[in-house]
Amino acid sequence: MTEINPDPESERSRLELLNVFRERLKHTIKAVPVVDFLTFVDADKKERIRNTNTGRGNAEAVELLLGVVEQSPRPPGWFQEFVTALKQAECSLAVRYVLPEELPSPTLEAQNDYCVQLLQVLYPTLLEKIKPQPVADRCYAKQICSKDDIEVIYATKDHQGDREATRELLSRIVLKRNWFSQFLSALRETEHYDLVKELTGETTGRNGENEENGICKQVFPCQENQNSSKLEAADFPGPKEQQSEQIQEASDSFVTEKSASGVDLEKTFPLSELDQSLAESSVDSLNDSLVQNGDMGNDSDQDEGQGARKRASPEPDMTIRNYQMEVARPALDGYNIIICLPTGSGKTRVAVYITKKHLEERKRKSKPGKVIVLVNKVPLVEQLYQKEFNPYLKRWYRVTKLSGDTELKISFPEVVQNHDIIICTAKILENSLINADGEDEDGVRLSEFSLIIIDECHHTQKEGVYNNIMIRYLKEMRKNKKQKKQNMPEVPLPQILGLTASPGVGGAKNQKKAVEHILKICANLDAYKIMTVKKHLEQLNTQVKEPYKCVEIAEETRENPFGEKITKIMSEIQNYCQFYPSAEFGTQSYEQWAVQKEKTAAKEGNCKEHVCAEHLKKYNDALQINDTIRMIDAYNHLKIFYEEEKNKKFQVLGENRASAAPNLDETDEFLINLFYENEKELKDLAAKPEYENEKLAKLRTTILKEFTKNDDARGIIFTKTRQSADALLQWIKENEKFEEAGVKAHYLIGAGHNSEFKPMTQNEQKEVISKFSVGKLNLLIATTVAEEGLDIKECNIVIRYSLVTNEIAMVQARGRARKEDSTYVLVASSGSGVAERENVNAFRENMMYKAILKVQDMDREEYLNKIHEFQTQSIMEKKLKTKKKKSKTYQENPSLITFYCRKCSQLICSGENIQVIENMHHVNMTDEFKDLYIKGENKTLQRKLADYQTNAEIICKNCGNTWGTMMVHRGLDLPCLNIKYFTVEFKGEKARQTCKQWKDLPIRFSEFNYADYCDGDDDSDDDN
Repeated sequence: MTEINPDPESERSRLELLNVFRERLKHTIKAVPVVDFLTFVDADKKERIRNTNTGRGNAEAVELLLGVVEQSPRPPGWFQEFVTALKQAECSLAVRYVLPEELPSPTLEAQNDYCVQLLQVLYPTLLEKIKPQPVADRCYAKQICSKDDIEVIYATKDHQGDREATRELLSRIVLKRNWFSQFLSALRETEHYDLVKELTGETTGRNGENEENGICKQVFPCQENQNSSKLEAADFPGPKEQQSEQIQEASDSFVTEKSASGVDLEKTFPLSELDQSLAESSVDSLNDSLVQNGDMGNDSDQDEGQGARKRASPEPDMTIRNYQMEVARPALDGYNIIICLPTGSGKTRVAVYITKKHLEERKRKSKPGKVIVLVNKVPLVEQLYQKEFNPYLKRWYRVTKLSGDTELKISFPEVVQNHDIIICTAKILENSLINADGEDEDGVRLSEFSLIIIDECHHTQKEGVYNNIMIRYLKEMRKNKKQKKQNMPEVPLPQILGLTASPGVGGAKNQKKAVEHILKICANLDAYKIMTVKKHLEQLNTQVKEPYKCVEIAEETRENPFGEKITKIMSEIQNYCQFYPSAEFGTQSYEQWAVQKEKTAAKEGNCKEHVCAEHLKKYNDALQINDTIRMIDAYNHLKIFYEEEKNKKFQVLGENRASAAPNLDETDEFLINLFYENEKELKDLAAKPEYENEKLAKLRTTILKEFTKNDDARGIIFTKTRQSADALLQWIKENEKFEEAGVKAHYLIGAGHNSEFKPMTQNEQKEVISKFSVGKLNLLIATTVAEEGLDIKECNIVIRYSLVTNEIAMVQARGRARKEDSTYVLVASSGSGVAERENVNAFRENMMYKAILKVQDMDREEYLNKIHEFQTQSIMEKKLKTKKKKSKTYQENPSLITFYCRKCSQLICSGENIQVIENMHHVNMTDEFKDLYIKGENKTLQRKLADYQTNAEIICKNCGNTWGTMMVHRGLDLPCLNIKYFTVEFKGEKARQTCKQWKDLPIRFSEFNYADYCDGDDDSDDDN
């Protein structure tokens, strides 16, 4: 068959075979042994193939090998050498797919696939019962194990035991020709009669006399019929130019034959029972050898050419690497664990694997199985569903996702009941658990789940949603212990799996406190162990590449007349109000002072100090903006604020047709006039480029450098606020150099409404992430919403722009740079302390890893005692907080509280006048309240709430302070109040309080009755 100088047509037909059956070859070739026998592959390429096998698995190594083999120019005799290498490496099944005369018939191909599937159905039993050493010896004698196979199996048995040795044995024999009948024979000869019976359906099983009634014999012939099954050379008659086409036709005929045979293996043996994920990267798993029957062309109306290629195109392989299996093992045995793996190492893939194994084990034991995957950010719901859980598990299990508006449209208990795997934000589950406490139909209980997976589980602490859920778990666990002592039935609790890249150290300043923090996280998750990679660390390091890190320091040598002018204005305000803060202008300390001063003044009813402190905070914000972005952005921040203030004052004066309170007018007029007296000078200074921010120059250089040297550059800039993200985007759009470098940017910010800046909707976030994934956008300017979990493998640049928080955020942000040869840059100004804090975070990161190792090495009894101690402490703290909250709750009589305007201290209303819509919106519909406010236009509000039905802002008629917005609810205009604009006085208490959110107020208001106000409106219409 082999020719020294084959003609082009013959070459083409051989390459066509490699292409048509590529997926089959990837599952039947062992890359490393084969490449050892190839002399025409140079040493560097061989080393690349070996490294790929170690780091990314055999399938990718085979893909690389085939690419090398196909690469021109090919030396004379390459094909025969390749076939010989396959034979010498014991890849006999692969040989059949590269030689036309050896191609298996559809019946034989389906037979082999069926036998592999059968092995997988019985895989747990085989692992438990096979004695690998004697069986391997008999397989060697029957030539379905090579000498190399035997050596590996023996070594595995010595180091890892019988189960792992059996894995090796099974994964290797399925690559040999006619392996099934020989394997049955080996099992009989080693007295594994029960396994033979299970594999064949024999009734006697000892002498093989009934093998003809066995399953494989019954459905397919066990031995190959050399005359009818092989495609002889005569099957491809005629000149060589026709061979390629005939090979394609023969390949296509497999689809037709399979359909005509009437055997639908997918229905005969449902794949939900198959183990598709038994591999470790050092060897191919059974799943790697399996080619799903559903992918063998069962769509009869499909294009024939596509059918040939689809014949060997399985759904995504459920395989995990050695280091992933290392951290997964305790979870596979049913233990609660925390898996700590670096970003980009496949934590989620491990979770998918554990999910599949968990559900299969539950089914095997005839127990109900249900998995819920919890995330802390909405974009992660879509990501985990689309990229991981749904692609790998949809064939066997009902997978769904839930977040945001979906929660309002679908009953959560119904979703839980109708699905096997639910991916949702943790808040959805917490809300449903709370509902269940009140016997609400929309409630679920923890006992309805058999496995809870918590993504980014380092957030399971303090008052976080994750921790609220886990405290419920710990309470149920304690109840179960009491029930057990009393011989009473226990409530089933789910297994817990936590995933994190960095549990952090919780602000610890020494190793002892860092260890305590890790123990508290373990206690909160009731973790049997916290798992990190030890044994397969080299493989992990091959898989996860740390980005190149650099720090760009901007020397602040520029003059800053714009900043000096603002500080001069702030000094005038301080002198006017006789404030003497110790904090420096433009610092976070000054911001904290201003916020606290405003709160104190509001509680005391000191309008002058309240207003001055509020304005000082705005100027301090402008200084920080000037330090971070452009002067014009700082100027615009002040300009918008004072335009709104002036408009509100004019609206109040117009409504009252007279001046407001004298001292209030004086303060407001002083502050407003002070800004407008200096406005022109500020605007002129902001327009002078020589005074521009030095950090921006560094950022510009960094972006242009990365995008110029790399055509496929894709990066994320992390910044502190939504406003700075928007300002940086405008700066990039206005700079032609970025466009010339191919930069296509957009911001990515949060969806919450706790900021003055308009949030992104969930759909907007999804669209931006999608465009970034496919390259339509190549630069994101993001707040911390993108720090955790955003999985864009092509991202190769991460820039933290004057932003440093803690060691967890540092690790998470750095982990967004997924691509090899990535860059991580910190841009900061000298003297800002940012670079120093980054070094502190690096120190804390090392402290964290040491603390984890110390916890792992603790004496078992000591560890369990610590865990129990912290769990008890956590439960008691929660009880005390709940008790304290209940003691302050005026549930029966909301009239015991009174609301005042935060600015002018005018009495507004009693708590009994407040009504609640859908547990969210607080309204006051009394006639008395209507006389206290006016409706005013607010352009900032309109920009922020562009997606909401708001038609006006509610303004205090006395002082012009904002109170909330007019909202439209089912056709009614309702005044919706924001509690942060009021102070609250409790009866019997002298000091007033301030609240950020309504939930901070311990009181239950009455529900809004829609019918009452509809009737009123109808009457008024009739009167008109």
